[in-house]
Order: sequence, then C-alpha cells, then structure tokens
Amino acid sequence: MEGGGGSPVLLVLAAQLYAVYSQSPLPLVVNTWPFHSATQAAWKVLSSGGSPLDAVEKGCAQCEVDQCDGTVGYGGSPDESGETTLDAMIMNGNTMKVGAVANLRRIKNAIGVARAVMEHTKHTFLVGESASLFAESMGFVCEDLTTNRSLSIYSKWLDQQCQPNFRTNVTPNPEKSCGPYKPLKPLPESKTTSIQKKVDLRSHDTIGMIAVDRSGFVATGTSTNGASHKIPGRVGDSPMIGAGSYADSSVGGAAATGDGDTMMRFLPSYQAVENMRMGADPTTACQKAIARIQKHVPVFFGAIICANRTGSYGAACSKAPGFTQFRYSVYKPGRSQPLEEMVDCL
Repeated sequence: MEGGGGSPVLLVLAAQLYAVYSQSPLPLVVNTWPFHSATQAAWKVLSSGGSPLDAVEKGCAQCEVDQCDGTVGYGGSPDESGETTLDAMIMNGNTMKVGAVANLRRIKNAIGVARAVMEHTKHTFLVGESASLFAESMGFVCEDLTTNRSLSIYSKWLDQQCQPNFRTNVTPNPEKSCGPYKPLKPLPESKTTSIQKKVDLRSHDTIGMIAVDRSGFVATGTSTNGASHKIPGRVGDSPMIGAGSYADSSVGGAAATGDGDTMMRFLPSYQAVENMRMGADPTTACQKAIARIQKHVPVFFGAIICANRTGSYGAACSKAPGFTQFRYSVYKPGRSQPLEEMVDCL
C-alpha cells in the first residue's frame, strides 16, 4: 500500500539537500590575514542582525586590542622617533560616506575615531595631533601607545645603525647612518636601480575587512600602525579611500594589505570594485588590480581581498621574495568558526 509521506530516509536526504542548496552565502565577513578573533567579532555582530558598519568597526577594534601580529594597534611599528601612531578608515557602501584618521597619536581605538569622523563631522579625513584632539573631544581615552615591546624594537633598530629605513638621496649614507640627513640631488631615473630585499611580512601590514549583510549592504574598513621605522608623519595606503579599502553596495567591496607606499599610487581597492562592476568575479577583479600595479612595479609585497554584494569572494597577491602565498579569513553561513583560505601569489 502506498503512503503519502514517502520514505523516512529519502525525506531526511531531501531535507539535507535543501539545507545545502538553500543556504544563503550571506551574511559574509572577509578580512586580510588569518586574524580569526577579528573575524569572529565581526561575525557575531553581523549574524545577530547588526549592521556591516558595526561589524567592521567591531572586527577591526578587536585586532587593535589584540595587537594583531604587532602591525595593528598600540605597541607596534615604532617610527624613527620611537613613537607608535595609528591609521584607520571605515566606509559605508550605501551612502559612500567615509571616515578616516592618520598619524593618530595617544588613542588606541583608531577605527572608532574614524567612524566618529564619519558620523559626527562633515569631513572625511583627519590627521595628526588635531585628529587626536578631536578624538579626545569625542570621549576617547588618551593613552600612551608605547610598550616595552615597541621600545625594544626601537632600541634594536638604533643599535643596527637605523637599518632598515626609508631615506633616499640623502647624506650621510642612510644605509649606514642614523643622520641627521641632508638632501642630495637625485640620480637620473635611468641610472637608479631597484634593490629587492626579502619581505618582512610584519613591517608593512594591516587588517582590511569587508562585511556584507543579508540585504547586500557592504561596508569596509582598515586599521594599522603603519610601516616599522617610518619617517614621522608618514601616511600609508590603509586610511586612503580606494587604496586601503573601498565599498559600494551596488557592487561589493575590497581591501588591501602590503607595501602601502607602492599600492596607494594605484588605488587597488577602488580598481577591484570597478572590475567587479564591469562583470569580473571577485577573484579575477583582485587579480586584475594586482596585475595593474605589476606593470609598473613588477615585484612588490601586496594582496587584495574582494567580495561582491551577493556573497562571492576571492583574493590575489603579488609574489615577492619571502611572500608566495597569502592567507585570509572568512566567516559565512554554515560555519561554526572562521575559515582560513589561501591563494598563490601572481
């Protein structure tokens, strides 16, 4: 006799298949490097119905607290004077509004200050001491960003005759001396040489994050303490709109990490989003943005993550000495913890 319910085994299999194929790829969190605690913090906000902006802020702030790899937050990457300063930005892909800070002093929560710039001013970007004073007026706590670790890094650098550093075309020879320096006439471009050194993965780094909610609202953000032993006042790519990250909820988002002084010249995050707008999938969009830089700088340390508004994502990186693969972190539906993914560099 035939029944109306079907086989219990078939019903279970059908339910399992339905769960697999009906599982939405959204919401989604993707961030540079396997900074899993940051990914988890962002996912907790997003999966409970919070906004992508809240998720990005929470995720980047977690990395600031954790001092991820010593390249995010306080106590890392001291500049030539031994001080740690912070850069951060956050972007709303619905409104295209951005808040950014650079060379932020004495304030630990750089991503929070960046959001305050976006939500409590008509400006987009604040820098230096004035950015710190703004942060204090918004209720952020003034604290020393120097730690025993950063002091040790700085002392070791001084003992090594200030090597490596970012000076060029100066006297005395910056490869052997701590200065003070005076300018020399630059060599003609045809006579200059590019010396590629092994990449220090901890000297140019950042967390870049993309969050997409169930409706396709995209937000991105970055936070970093910049390049180790940078010249005081230096600003890298991380807080630069379109360089460190970019978001457009009609398309998707992207975020970059690596040698900011090279990458910022090409606005790779903006380029990657535009590549997706033109129909490229996220992986191809990232690859094209990297390849565009390589036409001018064949060897550099850098990587990009991309995600579109429907939940597809990908990444690409530029092969450099000591850097042949790039790892990044993803949290998506159906996972009980962040997924670490890897891509081979171009």
